[in-house]
Parts: sequence; structure tokens; C-alpha cells
Amino acid sequence: MPEPEPPKDEGAIAPTGFGGTMDLATSDGESVEPTGPGDGGPEERARSLWSDAWRDLRRNPVFIVSGLVILFLVFIAIWPQAIASGNPLSCDLAKAQEGSQPGHPFGFTSQGCDVYTRTVYGARASVTVGVCATLGVAIVGTALGGLAGFFGGFWDSILSRVTDIFFGIPVVLGGLVLLSVVTSSSVWPVVGFMVLLGWPQISRIARGSVITIKQNDFVQAARALGASNSRMMLRHVLPNAVAPVIVVATIALGTYIALEATLSYLGVGLKPPSVSWGIDISDASKFIRNAPHMLLWPAGALAVTVLAFIMLGDAVRDALDPKLR
Repeated sequence: MPEPEPPKDEGAIAPTGFGGTMDLATSDGESVEPTGPGDGGPEERARSLWSDAWRDLRRNPVFIVSGLVILFLVFIAIWPQAIASGNPLSCDLAKAQEGSQPGHPFGFTSQGCDVYTRTVYGARASVTVGVCATLGVAIVGTALGGLAGFFGGFWDSILSRVTDIFFGIPVVLGGLVLLSVVTSSSVWPVVGFMVLLGWPQISRIARGSVITIKQNDFVQAARALGASNSRMMLRHVLPNAVAPVIVVATIALGTYIALEATLSYLGVGLKPPSVSWGIDISDASKFIRNAPHMLLWPAGALAVTVLAFIMLGDAVRDALDPKLR
């Protein structure tokens, strides 16, 4: 006799054809996916290094605090008039070296300029130099180091020797020599000098990262499938090799801001009438005993800015380094 047809309701038990049974409580087109945290659900399986890094950064108080400080610095660098209504170049010698007064909370410089206004406007030069120098160094260093690491051979050897030469040049001494002949008061000679001497560090990091990434199986598979060098570089190698570059560049941004202030303090960086923390610190150092407020505020602003960028770089490093997970 023919076997009776199994019931077709949703909770039926149907034969599998291999001597067992299966529960048809769910429809054939559905699958049960785990949804709890850490259970390997579809959302968690789709996470990449960047999404994991962003999740960690949002939970890191160091990143939040430093990010807020940097956002505030960028805001006053773009729009200093929002919190300082005066003119940083407007001075009154009758008020030279005087302390805090109503409307002038930081006192006055040796020329009678408002220290508060000059401190606020000084953020523009420092942030501009730091950001532009970091972008230039990252682009030049990543391009040269990435190409040398990807292709290797003769050009890799040449780049290694050239970077060795640049590493042998003291940065401050190089600035004293190269910038002493520049008469421009703009930020671009300083930015150009930093890019000229800063790209070898990023180049070495990019080179090592690319050499490591190009040996992975997915790159070798792309090569076996006939992918061109440009496609492998742009689609497979560079996106996976750029994380160390971002970390080093973020930390270096604070270093470039400090370097600009150092060069301006020595008289070869930004020059008057430019407004810079380094220039104000240099002028105030002569009157530190009689008017310490002239030195305190620009030096404090410089220290907070550099510390914020270094803290941001440390947070980014912790989030992007898989070894620290």
C-alpha cells in the first residue's frame, strides 16, 4: 500500500529521504539567524577592520576628548572672529606688558597687543601648517613607498638609499639652513620644508606595509586571475596597507605643529606680520620675569594642541592595530 502523505501544516515532521526527519516549522525560504551579540550574526560577520575601528573609537574617551579639542581648534582656525572680536595686529604701546583687564583676559604683549586675540588667531597658522604638511607628507610618502614596495627591485633599492640620506639630516638644522634664505611670511615655505624632510618616514612605513600585504593569498589570487598591477594596487593592496600610514600621520600632525612653533621661535619659520604661537613665545621669552602671562597663554595653547593630536593618534593606533585586540 502507498505510504500516507505527510501532513502539510507548518509544524509537521517530514521524512528527509535519508532515514531521518526534519521539522518544517519554518518555511523552506527562511533561515533562522542568530541575533545576539557575539553569535556570528550577519551584521557581525560583515564587519571590516574599519567598522571595528570606528566602533572602538566611539567607546574610547581619549578619542572623544581629543576629537572635541581638535574640532574646537579647527573651528577657531576657520572662524576666529567667533570668539575674538579684536584685531591681532592692533596694538597700544601705552598698555605694553599690562596684565588682565576687562575685555582683555590674557593681558597685553610687549607691543601692547591683546594676548587673547593673538592666541586665538595663532591657531589658524598652526593648524594650517600641521594639516597641509601632514597631507603632503602622507601623499608623497605613500605614493613613493607604496610603488617601491609593490614593484621592488632597482627602484626599491634607490628609494631606500635616498631615505637613508634624508634621515641623516637634522630637522631643525635643516630648517635653519633652508628657511633662513626665505623672506616670505606665508605658511607655504614652512609646509614645503616639512614635506621635503618628512616624507621618508611615511615612505618607509608604506613600503613595509605594502610588502606585507602583497604576499597575502587574496593578492596572489587576483594576480593569478589576470588583474593588472594598477587594479591590484588600488583595489587590494593600498586599502589594506594604509592603516599604519594613517596612524603615523595623525601622530606626526602634532609634531609638525610643534616644529612650526620651534622654527618660528628661532626666527626662520613664520615671520611678522604673521600671527603664530611660536612668534609670540619668542617675543615673550625676553620678558618672562616681568610679564609671564605673555608666555603662559600661547605656550599653553601650543601644548594643548600638540597633546590633542598625539592623543588622537594613540587612540587611532589602538583601534587599527589588530595585535592590540
